[in-house]
Amino acid sequence: MYGFSAINASNGWAISVVGISIVFSGLVMLSLVISQLYKILGFWSNLSEIKIRKKFKRRKRTQANNLPFLTENQKEISRQLLLIAQITGNQFSIERLMHLAQISDVQEPKQHIDYLLETKIIISDGLGQFAWDKEKFDSAIQSK
Repeated sequence: MYGFSAINASNGWAISVVGISIVFSGLVMLSLVISQLYKILGFWSNLSEIKIRKKFKRRKRTQANNLPFLTENQKEISRQLLLIAQITGNQFSIERLMHLAQISDVQEPKQHIDYLLETKIIISDGLGQFAWDKEKFDSAIQSK
């Protein structure tokens, strides 16, 4: 038996339809994966940004409780900045603190000073001079 009669006798039509549908569905799935691949790669490349956003949300929650959130690294750098600020006296200028922090080789002093200003650990007198709120700083250092 050869030809169409052999195909009919051994359910060849059904097998070919199943094979075609498997291949077609596989190609559809492949095209969907390829069309959404940029989202997966974008997520992968922005993974560090997502971690920063989570940390920022955690900071916002603790700030809502009027308690600034400091990581261990920020606590250490804030202690260094406090020592530098104490050298200049009770009142200091941000420019001088920044200059002394750079001389003392403090890591990323601008970012840390900005965060301390944002959390009101360093407070302004309105005339260009700043002071350290030691009570708020001590509570932030003690928090976990």
